[in-house]
Amino acid sequence: MEAKKVAFYTLGCKLNFSETSTIARNFEDDGFQRVEFTEKADIYVINTCSVTENADKRFKTIVKQAQKANENAFLIAVGCYAQLKPEELAEVNGVDLVLGATEKFKVTDYLNDLTKNDFGEVHSCEINEADFYVGSYSIGDRTRAFLKVQDGCDYKCTYCTIPLARGISRSDKLENVLKNAAQISEQGIKEIVLTGVNIGDYGKGEFGNKKHEHTFLDLVKSLDEVEGIERLRISSIEPNLLKNETIDFVSRSRTFVPHFHIPLQSGSDEILKLMRRRYMSDLYVDRVNRIREVMPDACIGVDVIVGFPGETDEHFLETYNFLNELDISYLHVFTYSERDNTPAAEMDGVVPLKVRKKRSKMLRGLSAKKRRAFYENQLGKTGTVLFEGENKEGYIHGFTENYVKVKAPWNPNKVNTLQKIRLTEIDDDGMVRFEELPEPVAV
Repeated sequence: MEAKKVAFYTLGCKLNFSETSTIARNFEDDGFQRVEFTEKADIYVINTCSVTENADKRFKTIVKQAQKANENAFLIAVGCYAQLKPEELAEVNGVDLVLGATEKFKVTDYLNDLTKNDFGEVHSCEINEADFYVGSYSIGDRTRAFLKVQDGCDYKCTYCTIPLARGISRSDKLENVLKNAAQISEQGIKEIVLTGVNIGDYGKGEFGNKKHEHTFLDLVKSLDEVEGIERLRISSIEPNLLKNETIDFVSRSRTFVPHFHIPLQSGSDEILKLMRRRYMSDLYVDRVNRIREVMPDACIGVDVIVGFPGETDEHFLETYNFLNELDISYLHVFTYSERDNTPAAEMDGVVPLKVRKKRSKMLRGLSAKKRRAFYENQLGKTGTVLFEGENKEGYIHGFTENYVKVKAPWNPNKVNTLQKIRLTEIDDDGMVRFEELPEPVAV
């Protein structure tokens, strides 16, 4: 009997990519054949996101894409949006099965019958039941692997639905993380990106208990010793959880690269309080200064939200000026959108959509300026680039350890290789050209 074909589509964050990859391996272990999402498949699995309004709308577009490839296919929705609004997804034309936070890792258990349903069937737990941990990592999709080390969040930021979608903060056991990292290494992958909802909170046990067996620093130190991994990158980490000890360790570690992504959300202390963030702007400045002190060439990325309820022109300018003066490398700008069941959705001082978009555009312009200044500062310096696997209009792209994006004429032999380089000039498209350096001869 010919194996059933399954295809996957992931919306949202690196954590979702790691989980999709793990779910896909479960399908393959059960005898399914994985194909591209654009191909004809018997089953399509869409891993959803609920962070922005846009992600909700994109879900329907992706369902239509799947139906175009095979109108009789069985369509499954999993992930954050599937946990938050299962009935809404079940009503989308063509969706057959919706699985929530605890069910998504057992998806093949629900596939005894692939007959199309008139209405989507929902299996979604109460989120307080999401108290166990499933380790995940992504391989085979790119030259970097995303390794999940933590899930859920205990923070109560007023704009965020993630605790409602993913439950309490809980972490993988250290030995499991190290085992997964070793498996990734065996695949010949050179770089691992650590991912989770709130990775600096690493250490809370499997059931979200407060017994801290290992800290985030223990995790970082242990991963630094995994054989065969050339690079480790910390993805987004809260400023209040990024300790001096971690920064100092990264600065002298064997594999951790000088790249940090630290959510700020607002440069105004008044707005930070309304958001119920766990720090003020002065702590953020302190973190950036500490990184610059020990890693002058580090890349520092920032998340920021514009148009939060109560954000006046003065508050926005405070944020703009704060970021303009800060020695950072780029911004990820999010336009605030109301989410059901969050305190922020009930707040006064709603900022008109037009104003939100204008502020967003201003900060994106600032981000381009910051990235350009960071790249210019790196010209003439040497580094190592890890080349990606895609031929993009005759060029191969890659990233240096401190996240400078470089390009060179396409050469398939360079894919997934590390090359010592000197950065020479910024091209018209904003990427950096380089000259290759001979590798030092081992004595």
